[in-house]
Amino acid sequence: MAARRHGVAELAAGAAVLLATAGFVAYAAGNTGRGAAGGTRLHARFVNVGSIGPGADVKIAGVKVGTVTGSSIDPHTFEATLTFTVQQDIKLPTDSVAVISTGGLLGGSFMTLTPGGSDKVLADGQAVTITQSATNLEDLLGKFIFNVGSLAEATQKSLDRQAAAPEAPKP
Repeated sequence: MAARRHGVAELAAGAAVLLATAGFVAYAAGNTGRGAAGGTRLHARFVNVGSIGPGADVKIAGVKVGTVTGSSIDPHTFEATLTFTVQQDIKLPTDSVAVISTGGLLGGSFMTLTPGGSDKVLADGQAVTITQSATNLEDLLGKFIFNVGSLAEATQKSLDRQAAAPEAPKP
């Protein structure tokens, strides 16, 4: 009889774990952009999208207004194309700018949209044509370190020349 109660308790605990897991999966699908996406569907082409991909946020003035829904490569131009949605109530002018941004050294990538001033707005399926690609932070850091090293070397050479020059006679 005790074994039977023990089996029922294990079964109930297993069911609770499965139910909690299903809840987490549903929450994740609803909050990562992998679920059904509504709103205006747009796309933009970039030379480099960095680490951004489906599920990344699309922001205007730091506020999430959409989600990146897909990425692909153009085999002819080798440019990356990001497809994304923007809330239906956001009417982006045709001269808006799309920029790949990062949340700092450890932050994730996202797309920032800067609305333009045109009276015409982008319709569903159209492209944001003014874009700025992702900045490669590793390359920037490498250039900085190289420049600091070159500056230190030039400073050392200058100090060596000053030390080797004879002192002018004092009157």
